[in-house]
Amino acid sequence: MKSLLSASLLFITLSASAIADDWPQWFGPQRDGVWRETGIIDKFPSGGPKVLWRTPVHRGCAGPSVAGDRVFVMDRKALNTPEAKAEGARSGKVIWQKAYDCPYTMSYSAGPRVTPLVDGERIYPFGGEGKLIFRATKDGNEKWSHDFKKIFSVKTQTWGFAASPLVHRDLLICLGNGDGTTAVAFDKVTGREVWRSLLAKHPGDGTETIKFRIVLDLSPEKSTFCRFLATLAE
Repeated sequence: MKSLLSASLLFITLSASAIADDWPQWFGPQRDGVWRETGIIDKFPSGGPKVLWRTPVHRGCAGPSVAGDRVFVMDRKALNTPEAKAEGARSGKVIWQKAYDCPYTMSYSAGPRVTPLVDGERIYPFGGEGKLIFRATKDGNEKWSHDFKKIFSVKTQTWGFAASPLVHRDLLICLGNGDGTTAVAFDKVTGREVWRSLLAKHPGDGTETIKFRIVLDLSPEKSTFCRFLATLAE
C-alpha cells in the first residue's frame, strides 16, 4: 500500500531521438507493445538515466499516455474521487486535472485500471466503476460521458472495469459487461451508441475460455490488425 501512495511519475532521457514518438494508448501506437523509435540505447549509463522531472501520482493501476507535449494519467487521490490529469511532458507541471465522485464497489479498490486513450484532440478516461468520459485534451473539459452500470444495467466486476477502449475509424469500442453489451461501440465524437454485442459472464477474466474474437482492420493499406477479445464462461 505504501508503494501505491508514494508512487511518482518519472520522465527520463535515453537519447536525443528516443522520446519523439507518442504513446497515446495502452500498449503503444499500434497496441502491440513495440517501440519503433531509433537511437534506443543498449543499456543504461552508470548511475541510471537522467531524470528530467518527477511528479507525485496517487493510487491506481493505470499507465500514462503520452501525446504531443503532454502526459495523461488517471489516479485516485481521495476515497471516492478518481482523477484524470494532464502534465507537461517537458516540465511535469500539471496543466489540468479533473475529478468526480465515485464510490468504489470493486474488490481491488486501489484506483483506476485503464490507461487513458488519446485520439487527436480527444481523450477518453475510463474509470474502474464503469464511467467513460470524453474530455478535450486541451483543457480537460467534459464533452460527454456514459455510466456503463446505469445504461447497461450491470454491476461492477470483481476487478472493476479494466479494459482499455479502442478507436477504430469513427468508433470508440469498449469492453463492457452484461447480456448483449460485452462489446459496445460509440461514435467517438458524439457519444451516440452505434452497436452492442456479445455476452460474457466475467468479461476479461483470463481463466475463462475465449469464445469470441473480432478482428478489426485498422489500416488496410498497411495490413495492421487489432484483436478485440471477449470471454464467456463454460
